[in-house]
Amino acid sequence: EMKAERQQKPLIPYGWVRALLLFAAYLGLTVLINFLLPYLQTNAPAADPAQAQPSLLPYLYFIIAALVSFALVWVFLRFIDRQPFSSIGLSMSDKGTDALTALLLGIFLLCAGASVLFFTGQLRWTDNSFNGNELFISFGLLVIIALYEEVVFRGYVLNNLLNSVPRWPAIGISALAFTLAHVSNPSFAVLPLINILLAGVLLGINYSYTKNLWFSTCLHFAWNFMQGPVMGFQVSGLPFKSLLSHSLQGDEIVTGGKFGFEGSVVATALYLLAIALLVWAYQRKKVIAAAPVLQTK
Repeated sequence: EMKAERQQKPLIPYGWVRALLLFAAYLGLTVLINFLLPYLQTNAPAADPAQAQPSLLPYLYFIIAALVSFALVWVFLRFIDRQPFSSIGLSMSDKGTDALTALLLGIFLLCAGASVLFFTGQLRWTDNSFNGNELFISFGLLVIIALYEEVVFRGYVLNNLLNSVPRWPAIGISALAFTLAHVSNPSFAVLPLINILLAGVLLGINYSYTKNLWFSTCLHFAWNFMQGPVMGFQVSGLPFKSLLSHSLQGDEIVTGGKFGFEGSVVATALYLLAIALLVWAYQRKKVIAAAPVLQTK
């Protein structure tokens, strides 16, 4: 019995060390994938430029990155944390309401942001084009991206930090790690850095109270899907074929410019509003749960 108890103890006792080691391994593998990926696609030009196929490298990158991320987290959980993969918060039981709430929150935030830009004359809708295949591929790709990033940054990094440091430093450090993983994205600048940091805080709040990974995954997905494939913004600097097309006028600080809506001060305001809303909701829930139950005769 004592032997079994010892086996449950992590190989490395400090959660912050485990989080740091996984983050370093994740960054190293990301750099390696970026270096090796171009060799997986032939560079032979098409005879007719009109027949040239679009590059598959972005799709390959995210699929390989997802597989590597899942494998990396599994190895750390199995051999260093000595915990099952499910321990990071992937249980589906009683999570439907949280998942739906997160999806609706992501949709609301993007619709609110686009409405602000539209009614202030910064955004004008120009066209719409429905392509079922492209929308389905984008949907699947963004589900994969949201899931593997949440497994790494909330499921493992934040989870382990919460075992070592208080809630808000843990959320802040995990959000900083999340931000650093995006600095190589196209058109990255100071305002996108601030907004991705705020996004990391927003995605970490629910997890810090519930250890439920589905809320942050669904919010992450809904934000990206509405931003890119639906509304036609860049997604953290990355282009997607979209259902709607628009033109932007005015200062890029307001519109987000080439980085997408996440480069906008409107997004900054929405992130801060959503963070305040979630903190208020979970603090209120905590107070209610701690209140004594009135006994009735």
